[in-house]
Order: sequence, then C-alpha cells, then structure tokens
Amino acid sequence: MPPFPMGPRSKPRGGGRRPPVPQEDPRQFDSLRASLLFCPKCQTATPARERLLLVIPSGNLYEYLCAHCGTSTGSKTDQAQGEVRLFAP
Repeated sequence: MPPFPMGPRSKPRGGGRRPPVPQEDPRQFDSLRASLLFCPKCQTATPARERLLLVIPSGNLYEYLCAHCGTSTGSKTDQAQGEVRLFAP
C-alpha cells in the first residue's frame, strides 16, 4: 500500500497566502462569565452563580458558586474600569 493512498497533497492555490485576518476589538473579551464550572462536591460541571465578594481599588473580586450545592468553584478579579472613589462614613 502506498504511503498516501489518496495521492500526494496538492499545494494551495493563490500562492499559499492566507487572506488577512480582520483585527478584533481587544475589549470584546474584557469581561467573561463562566457558565459551567467543575464542582468538587457534585463531581461534575454545573451551572455557576457569580457573587461579588469585594470592591477594591484594583477591581472587583467575584466568587463562583455551584448552582446545585453552593460550593465555591472559583473566583475572578475584574480590573477597575476608571477612577475609583472611596467614601468614608
């Protein structure tokens, strides 16, 4: 049996150049939300609820909780998007 049963690979047409890839807006991935995360207690990927834990000058700290049992499944920190003002009572 020959090493390439379908024959040798053909060369791409058009000089082998790919069309230019349009530049994506880098801000489109600024804030992602997890929809399913692995829960160590349920032993499966479950829907995740996002809960705000802390508001700090560098951003907001969120915790992800399992929607079935409430176990913490992860966390994330969003970067501050502008000037942060802290008010004291």
